[in-house]
Amino acid sequence: MADVAHIQRELEKLGVDGWLFFDFHNRDPIAYRILGLEFGKFTSRRWFYLVPKVGQPVKLVSAVEPTKLDSLPGHKRVYRSWRELWDHLRATLDGLSTVAMQYSPRGDVPYVSIVDAGTVELVRATGVEVVSSAPLVQVFEAVLTPRQLETHVRAGEKIHRIREEAFALVSHKVRAAEVITPYDVQQFILRRFAEEGLTCMGENPIVGTNEQPADPHFEPTPENARPIKRGDTLLVDLWAKLDEPDAVFYDITWCAFVGEDPPAKYREIFRVACEARDAALALVQERLAQGAAVAGYEVDDAARQVVEKAGYGPFFVHRTGHNIGTNVHGNGANLDNLETRDNRLLVPGLCFSIEPGIYLAGEMAVRTEINVYITHQGQPQVYGPIQRELVLL
Repeated sequence: MADVAHIQRELEKLGVDGWLFFDFHNRDPIAYRILGLEFGKFTSRRWFYLVPKVGQPVKLVSAVEPTKLDSLPGHKRVYRSWRELWDHLRATLDGLSTVAMQYSPRGDVPYVSIVDAGTVELVRATGVEVVSSAPLVQVFEAVLTPRQLETHVRAGEKIHRIREEAFALVSHKVRAAEVITPYDVQQFILRRFAEEGLTCMGENPIVGTNEQPADPHFEPTPENARPIKRGDTLLVDLWAKLDEPDAVFYDITWCAFVGEDPPAKYREIFRVACEARDAALALVQERLAQGAAVAGYEVDDAARQVVEKAGYGPFFVHRTGHNIGTNVHGNGANLDNLETRDNRLLVPGLCFSIEPGIYLAGEMAVRTEINVYITHQGQPQVYGPIQRELVLL
């Protein structure tokens, strides 16, 4: 059941007159989750659901599917023709100046860019301004409950243990002159996930040596498997969550060297990535300690400036971090002013990664990744160790 009172409190904070939900052919899973509707059921006609800042909600449904929103509170309007749909929509929005929809200007936040352009045009034709629901979606989709935070922390403890075991396995095999490949390491991690009650939902860990992880989403396979040997650089990115309802992911990346004396360039780019990570975290800490707001794009800028100053700007090819939730890439604010401009604020209850990387095609790559949770007292908290030195295997 939709928590109308909560939605209305958030609309009041945001200064928006209403939240207009819309769906056709199950295009908007966000709407179903927030409203407490069953997603995936036959939906062959358009429906709208308005939660105004003040007053009762309004349901607008087709005469072909008149009971579609009966589980929700509010007054029902039923349309038959497209003309009636337009008239009812205009009457529903009468007196409002702004409504939020799953829309993002210029597609800046693609996670909520769901409503089609024509429907936005239809709403605007009633004289109402359409604004992005991204800040609202973040509150209802990305703010963790105490239990969800607990699942994140518990998953992290298991994942760090598995990460240590994976590195130890590589070290043992190489020192014993036995063959082990990045694919073998990935499969070991997946077996340990299953044994520890973790799931990565079919999106498997990244393990690569030397130039392989210069492709940030490199996928080890039996076909590209090759022995890990002394003198190799090694990157391992692993993410998973407890295999239970509503659990939250934990996502880290660590770098290692197979030997005792890493190349100078590898040490350098790892140092730069760590400094960028620390600069991003420091900005979040400083702003929140001052009681000031901080947006995702600003944190990306802080990390990227470090990498650019060191001369590696063109080789930092992705955003600094992403929201973490029940999906590894959640619907809250990302640390991004590269791929998109994410102006959403980092608010209490959010969990996100900080993971700058430097990718030298044909040579080597590094990425260092931590997870940050903002407590309800407004304090950034990192659960688990932070890599500050290369692991030597």
